[in-house]
Amino acid sequence: MAASLRHTVLVAMPSAAPLCARLAERYDVVGPLPVPFEASVRALDPADAGRVEALVTMGTVGATAMVMDSLPRLSLIACVGSGYERVDLAAARARGIAVTHSPAANADSVADVALGLLIASVRRFPLGRARLDHGEWSGNAARGVPVARGLTGMNVGIYGLGAIGRRVAQRVIACAAHVGYHGRRRHDDVDYAWFDSLAALASWSDALVVTVRADASNHHAVDAAVLRALGPDGHVVNVARGSVIDEAALIDALASGALGGAGLDVFEHEPHVPAALLALSNAALTPHLGGATREAQDAMQALVLRNLEAHFAGSPLPTPVAV
Repeated sequence: MAASLRHTVLVAMPSAAPLCARLAERYDVVGPLPVPFEASVRALDPADAGRVEALVTMGTVGATAMVMDSLPRLSLIACVGSGYERVDLAAARARGIAVTHSPAANADSVADVALGLLIASVRRFPLGRARLDHGEWSGNAARGVPVARGLTGMNVGIYGLGAIGRRVAQRVIACAAHVGYHGRRRHDDVDYAWFDSLAALASWSDALVVTVRADASNHHAVDAAVLRALGPDGHVVNVARGSVIDEAALIDALASGALGGAGLDVFEHEPHVPAALLALSNAALTPHLGGATREAQDAMQALVLRNLEAHFAGSPLPTPVAV
């Protein structure tokens, strides 16, 4: 039988069936592979590993040097979503492997979740639900829950004013809140209050929304000191990556009352969520579903396909990562 003339793409994520169907129309597809990804790559048939030219992965799965070394013809790593924190960029550079991602494709969907978690934390939705679950609610005439502050007039700090952070800002402004931000650089095209450190932003903020791109430079950037700066009436929302917040310090702050509440869509050691965090009635939690909308998935998949097509055609990549 004649060898296939189509390029071969390896898919890392076991949940990528719709994307696999779109890829299979154009390419020979290997995978999706079961977790853990590295072990699955090691177990690949050498003939399959030897023909893989592109890897489709995501930031939380990544691609290590070992993965790259196991795929001798690999020339492109395409990340679904904006993150690429677990891709070894130094190894990719050394091997001459291009890396792409899908920036802004899921920004609106993630920003929606950020706003929802912010409202849930500030308005104490988890505490209200706990009262319902325990049969403690007897009508608003006997409220029994302290009156919460609304978003109107609240200072909302955004850590990382990228595509997602900008959309969060638009949403909280629509709720009559004030916006400040801190990130890798100051932006001249916005008039939000700029703070030159995360600590200064936290001290100003009634609520801090984390939307920064995760990397080694901001691991545990939101630490016990930042949480103390937010204070007992303060809130933190994280829709970026769990590594940005010191999860143990966050649990301590929530449990002790040093921090008023939290809204989390991401966790430090996913998919593990500490039992102590799950037990807190001042933590609104969702299972990393920020980008889980049809619109976001379609947009991210379309960018992956565009990057693959451009790469194999020898054209400029639409959304490259600087390696």
